[in-house]
Amino acid sequence: MTAHPFPGQTTQPDVAAAPQPATAAASPLGATATTARALTAASVLLSAVVHLELWALGMDAVPIIGPAFLVNAVGGLVIALAVLLWRSALPLLASIAFGVATLGAYIMSITVGLFGIQEEPGGVAATLSAVSEVTAVLFALVALLAERRAGRAAQA
Repeated sequence: MTAHPFPGQTTQPDVAAAPQPATAAASPLGATATTARALTAASVLLSAVVHLELWALGMDAVPIIGPAFLVNAVGGLVIALAVLLWRSALPLLASIAFGVATLGAYIMSITVGLFGIQEEPGGVAATLSAVSEVTAVLFALVALLAERRAGRAAQA
């Protein structure tokens, strides 16, 4: 507290004038990376939730595919949390691998079949999942590029 011009009265220090610590989101590139990370995590999590719901609605009884849906759901949750909590390129790379692998498995299941299962294309769950997997890949790439550019700008 600082002394007030009148005796016996005090005021609080002006915290708005105090310098604030720099954060990753302070620069436009940092804000882009942070937003892209959040959208990556949301996309991966949406795909994971869709797979968990499908597993709970009956896919658990399908050999190989059922357990794969559960692994996808748990893996997606872990990756989404890692993207948000660990400021490293590894969770972003895992998001890209998750999106590509999950979308690739779906495409295989509707074209040539996967583990003896031939899926019919379309449906709300399939569309939500496919869109979320594509966006997970795209937003992870945006985050990687923005973080790389922010790192270069900090070194310059």
